[in-house]
Amino acid sequence: MIDTHSHIYGPEFDEDRDAVISRAKAAGVTRILLPNINAETIRPMLELCNENPSYCYPMMGLHPEDVKDDFQQVLDGMQAILEHSTSFIAIGEVGLDFYWDSTFRKQQLEAFERQVCWARDYRLPLVIHSRSSHKELVDLMEHHREEGLRGIFHCFGGSKEEAEELLSFEGFALGIGGVLTYKKSTLPEVLQHVPIERIVLETDAPYLAPVPYRGKRNESAYISYTLQRLAEVYECPPERVDEITTATAKRLFSLS
Repeated sequence: MIDTHSHIYGPEFDEDRDAVISRAKAAGVTRILLPNINAETIRPMLELCNENPSYCYPMMGLHPEDVKDDFQQVLDGMQAILEHSTSFIAIGEVGLDFYWDSTFRKQQLEAFERQVCWARDYRLPLVIHSRSSHKELVDLMEHHREEGLRGIFHCFGGSKEEAEELLSFEGFALGIGGVLTYKKSTLPEVLQHVPIERIVLETDAPYLAPVPYRGKRNESAYISYTLQRLAEVYECPPERVDEITTATAKRLFSLS
């Protein structure tokens, strides 16, 4: 299994990060992909990757909830790092989020546009966060449809129609995590209309832990619960779900 979205470099794991990685390996997680959040998270993310080469892989991006008035200067600094490194496997976590606050709506749109262009120019996949912004996301991505972009729509939890709109972007897959295991989740019904080849596994650790750990800190080892639920939804062996989702992740992120 590949955890395509985990923030285990965060302070929530400062007391037991090595143990978290050991549990992930014991659970069958072969790689953990790390989306960046803001300027302050770059250093701890890269340190974790340097300590765990060929296991933890960094991304570069500015999370939409961290977009403020100074976002252009923050992005300038991130781009300078991108220019001088080949270690980043994706542009992420980027996107739009108008759920709690739309104060920086214009800035979020501008920041997302610029980072989509990074993905195009550096030929890297995008890892896209979208909450209460589906129409705006699709409208912006439509302008880049012919640019050969690829990536993941992270933490998908939308409707059948929204899934169809997102998957109309041919190079993209849906990131599915612990929400799939929740009792009131509509994802099992929606995924009946999504080819399993267009899905990757993720945790979003430390957030959105699956049942039976819902409400607790999430970690990469728990991705096995999401895989098991996917196997039930698609009525196929867990080993087959693992094989397919891992192959999709490897293709999207150019992993051998």
